[in-house]
Amino acid sequence: MTRMNKRRLGMEYEEKAARYLEEKGYQILARNYQNLYGEIDIVAKDKKGEIVYCEIKFRRNNRYGEPMEAVDVRKQRKICKTALYHYAQHGYMENQSCRFDVIGIYGDGTIKHIKHAFEYQEKVFL
Repeated sequence: MTRMNKRRLGMEYEEKAARYLEEKGYQILARNYQNLYGEIDIVAKDKKGEIVYCEIKFRRNNRYGEPMEAVDVRKQRKICKTALYHYAQHGYMENQSCRFDVIGIYGDGTIKHIKHAFEYQEKVFL
């Protein structure tokens, strides 16, 4: 599969995840948010007003593991750096809570949403 086809496929599944979140009452704040540290697939706000940084992973099958397994510690640190910059850039106050979710989409269309999939990685700048 070419790089362009992978990107197009990724965008389709990110769209599916965004619709899923909207159906659950989330407000989408940004898609494919990028800064000098990396990219976050979806930044949203849940019904309680909590900022949610979502990583979207697709797997056609479990041959290479669960989609959520692709979000390893290295990837978590990168997401945390990116989120910290987003948080500061938008002037959120210290009392504005946030969390990190992972949404796995399977080849059969099943969606698995893991809220609080990982904690903020304190050592993001190491």
